[in-house]
Amino acid sequence: MRAGIIGAGWIGRRHAETLARRDDVAVAAVCDVDAGRAAQAAAASGAQVFTSWREMLADAALDAVWICTPPRAHVGPAVAALDRGLPVYLEKPIARAAGDAAQIAAAAARSRAVCAIGYQWRAIGFLDGLRSRLAGQAVGCLTGQSIGGTESRPWFLSQAEGGGNLLERGSHHIDLARSLAGEVTAVQAAGSEVRLAPRQAGQEAGDIADAVTIVLHFEGGGLGTIVVAWTSPELPGRYWLEVTTADAAFRLDLDPDFRLSGVAGGSEVAAVSPGSPFDGSVDRFVTAVRAGDPDLVFCPPADAVRTLAVAAAAEAALRSGRTVPVP
Repeated sequence: MRAGIIGAGWIGRRHAETLARRDDVAVAAVCDVDAGRAAQAAAASGAQVFTSWREMLADAALDAVWICTPPRAHVGPAVAALDRGLPVYLEKPIARAAGDAAQIAAAAARSRAVCAIGYQWRAIGFLDGLRSRLAGQAVGCLTGQSIGGTESRPWFLSQAEGGGNLLERGSHHIDLARSLAGEVTAVQAAGSEVRLAPRQAGQEAGDIADAVTIVLHFEGGGLGTIVVAWTSPELPGRYWLEVTTADAAFRLDLDPDFRLSGVAGGSEVAAVSPGSPFDGSVDRFVTAVRAGDPDLVFCPPADAVRTLAVAAAAEAALRSGRTVPVP
């Protein structure tokens, strides 16, 4: 499978490294507005280098495209690739704005090309079994933390451009919460005024809150609380989610352990996810492309649109201090 990568920042490089380890995918083209950055990501595979995604889609012989640009730049290449019938692995979130997300979902629907959104926690090996145990039960309480360092990039520090912690990092937990507890009907949010993460020399301070708390009101009547914080890379990261129903309590230790523990119906429950969910998400996408079946991916565009709607409502709540309904 000949793959093209659009966007050679840190997540694009990670995908290039992941694909280089596979014997069924070859990176054939890499595109970035910075030619040197594109060349660096292309070096291991000897891929063609482009600075225009339009030229790459027109000139390179490709079987699938990975789009790893900042969220505001997703819609152009995603819609163009899908309209060509090219399968697309699109890094999360699906887009920065609801209108762009709707365009991408519509393009995927009309083309029927395989399109996966990179919420890789959906590839955790024990998630299907956990959902089966939760079937028919209302989740009354869900709590989670996403606290740790991350690579700083200029658009991440701008709430308008990247959505900051709430969208870039918090949407992973929002998506996982939706997957386990059901749809979200309303959101509350608050941000800290204390700086927790160091900025690089010469870097703008930005306007994002380094810590955000999100309260989710679930359709089934339960409540969820997610705390997201960007901290110094020297501090240990804490990534977990706990789910409680009337007769079950589960804890998911996320990156890097991906371990399930808890009690259900009086019996202990324990499981460990085999392999990396990041790799598993890519593997499922490749399988879906080979099968020509868009329904095989872990997170299709229409589902990612709903996760974005929750995150957007949380942003509105962060600005207003009010409870905001999710459309």
